Amino acid sequence: MQNRLIISEVSCQSIINRSRIPGLDYTINPYTGCQHGCIYCYARFMIKYTHHQTEWGSFIDVKINGPEVLKKQLTKLSRGLVSLSTVTDPYQASENRYQITRKILIELLKHRFPVSILTKSNLVLRDIDVLKQFDQNACEVGFSINTLDENIRNHFEPHAPSIQKRIESLKILHKEGIKTWVFLAPILPVLTTNSLNPLLDEIKNNVDYVLVDRLNIKCGNWNRIAKVITKEYPSLFPIWQKNCFSKEKQNACYHDIRKKIDDYCRRNNWRVQFC
Repeated sequence: MQNRLIISEVSCQSIINRSRIPGLDYTINPYTGCQHGCIYCYARFMIKYTHHQTEWGSFIDVKINGPEVLKKQLTKLSRGLVSLSTVTDPYQASENRYQITRKILIELLKHRFPVSILTKSNLVLRDIDVLKQFDQNACEVGFSINTLDENIRNHFEPHAPSIQKRIESLKILHKEGIKTWVFLAPILPVLTTNSLNPLLDEIKNNVDYVLVDRLNIKCGNWNRIAKVITKEYPSLFPIWQKNCFSKEKQNACYHDIRKKIDDYCRRNNWRVQFC
């Protein structure tokens, strides 16, 4: 059960920022914080930019005036690819009430800015009517998926929608003609690699490409990860420690999984990108 969630409505002066991520021109984060509470989340560093003293995943700041601010900003920007989002989930549960992301999409559509969405939530299906109005190849929807095992998902992503809902959403979006992709990340040592082929088999007919990234433990998330591994997968703890703290071991393991994924994608004529 999730601890009490603190939801605050805040005003922002800016909502769209230049992106430092290759291939993305801008980024929009409609919320600060994320109620999915993923144990491994790299975005927990964002807490230092807030007034919150609680754990990452226990608060949401809703940028209540975000769509209005965006409308003004877009008139001053050259057109480019916008990411929704990089340090929050634009379709976390609070979006069902506030609809900030939906309003942002409508503004991007009006100003003809292409958009790349990344989420863990099937709530994105609510906005199919808007997504289908974008020009061909001007809109894509990605889902973060790194396992098919709902027990693993529950341990690491305790308040996120099920893997099954994400896969079903991919199928629906793909059928509707919307470009889809999967963010296969973070790679969980042993837990992801042991079921890699079944995962790729499950998604291959419903996505246009896959983006892969390793686990990032440079953002203060190791203690929470270690607690989960110690409790749920004690026999794997030494392997995780080596993978996370030995640069040589980490690179070797990531090289192996890159090769497996690359080989799979070559056999299936499928595009893959590695971070």
